Amino acid sequence: MHRQNIDIGERTLFDRLQMVVGDSGLLVGEAAAAFGTGWSRLGTPIMLARPRSTAEVAEIVRLCGSANVPMVPWGGRTGLVSGCMADGAVAISMDRMNRVEAISAVDGTMVVEAGCVVQAAAEAAEAQGMFLPLDLGARGSATIGGVISTNAGGNRVLRFGMTRDMILGLEAVLADGTVLSSMKPLMKNNTGYDLKQLFIGSEGTLGIVTRAVIRLRGAYPTHNAALLALDDFGDVAALLRRLESRLGGQLSAFEAMWPEYYERVTTPPAPNRPIVPHGHAFYVLVEAMGGDVEDDHARFEAALAEVLECGMVADAVVAQSQADIAAMWDLRDGGDMARHLGPYIAPDISLRLSDIAPFAAKLRDRLAERWPGVKPILLGHVGDGNIHVIVTLGEDGAARRDQVTCTVLELVGEFDGSVSAEHGIGLDKRAYLPLSRSTAELSTMRLLKHALDPHNLLNPGKLLPAED
Repeated sequence: MHRQNIDIGERTLFDRLQMVVGDSGLLVGEAAAAFGTGWSRLGTPIMLARPRSTAEVAEIVRLCGSANVPMVPWGGRTGLVSGCMADGAVAISMDRMNRVEAISAVDGTMVVEAGCVVQAAAEAAEAQGMFLPLDLGARGSATIGGVISTNAGGNRVLRFGMTRDMILGLEAVLADGTVLSSMKPLMKNNTGYDLKQLFIGSEGTLGIVTRAVIRLRGAYPTHNAALLALDDFGDVAALLRRLESRLGGQLSAFEAMWPEYYERVTTPPAPNRPIVPHGHAFYVLVEAMGGDVEDDHARFEAALAEVLECGMVADAVVAQSQADIAAMWDLRDGGDMARHLGPYIAPDISLRLSDIAPFAAKLRDRLAERWPGVKPILLGHVGDGNIHVIVTLGEDGAARRDQVTCTVLELVGEFDGSVSAEHGIGLDKRAYLPLSRSTAELSTMRLLKHALDPHNLLNPGKLLPAED
């Protein structure tokens, strides 16, 4: 579709959009294609619009609606399920709407535009003596609007919840260009339907988020971490509950790594080296944040000494500095491991804690039976049941990518888990959504989509599976 063929009255859509966002705010052709890369497929948009305000987003939506042209919002493009695929659509990048508008230490809130990068928001909060709990591996690229659209979780869900638990209010543009503003910075607001929740996790299919009110916490002066080695998953589960009890609510992260992952990220060509020796069944990074400078570190070490003494933990290294903590997290984040894997898939899934060990065992057996030599590489936010399943595909990986994905996700369905814990559904997982959602749930989701976007112009084809 060429821009000159999309007419709205006396002007083309290109001309109209250019009047809204300016010459530098509208890209086409090679300029649009070269604008940015993504962690999954982006496709080729007809045009790329870069608004500077909610009003401009609303006008873009109205103009595209008049021309019956689909729209796909773009944030940091760090999703893994092709949720930003924009073939035949106008991509709407939020990169110029990147401001932290206000921070209130008294109210514990931050008002931020959707294009603000997560790390920038966290640093702005820290500069005001506040703490934004949201943290994820893509912190330097992912945007607030993007994590809202997928309801991302990250490293500290165990203590602070998912993105939806941090959003007090938001502003979104609906499919007809209406600006729906629910920006009251209130923790308690029981005045009917909580409309903001419609847009959190809806992947841009019901509206385009433009601004949000985020709940902050007071900064925590103490930060402790340790890397632990364990030899049985039963001990991993028991360790979680023991530390929750012994640390009095301070436990903020509980990250597990299976040996295939730990050894890959601590063996050349990986830049990291083992913090605790190889040879164990599980490695767990635990983190605690608190407010007692005098006693928190001693309490943390005492809790670890207890689990070592009773044999629950086989080995442990306690961080002695912020540099040590950063090194442990760098190991968990994997560094540049992905560059050395070749073709692979990495679906993020969610299971009951009690199902993780039997799922992992059955997955190994099923993969080995169908593709001898293929082994899953597992890690995840075990404290909240979220596992990342990395499966290398080998030289013929492209040919069997769909088969391996199907094997993994069908097994998730057998365990009554979720086929997506953080990255959403996008295009890549929509055929598997019925494994985690009932027929009644899917019907209700379609009703909401039709009510708010009757012409199916907002991120069409994503999330909801095609109807039979």
